[in-house]
Amino acid sequence: VQLQASGGGLVQAGDSLRLSCAISERTFIIYAGGWFRQAPGKEREFVGAIRWSGGMSDYADSMKSRSTISRDTGGTTLYLQMNDLKPEDTAVYYCAVGRHATNYYQRKYDYWGPGTLVTVSS
Repeated sequence: VQLQASGGGLVQAGDSLRLSCAISERTFIIYAGGWFRQAPGKEREFVGAIRWSGGMSDYADSMKSRSTISRDTGGTTLYLQMNDLKPEDTAVYYCAVGRHATNYYQRKYDYWGPGTLVTVSS
């Protein structure tokens, strides 16, 4: 499977942004897709995830009220809508997919794409 995140850029505090993750060359059934981010000098952290079937979603507390994860009906694109962005949201954002329920419930994924940089200015 190949994943490619896009949609990052420079925005101002309070702005909204939607990131996309194009999924291709998939050879297995996806159980869940997730978004993670890594800020400069910090460890990578979970942002949110969605189960492919049924659409159940899970969010980090810091993003729960400001973000929505979704996917297209064809299952080829994963989205992350972020609102009211803050400077502390500045990070490289990564998308990932997993084949198993444990990927979703343990927030650990096996397949990753290169990240897209989001910079939020104050």
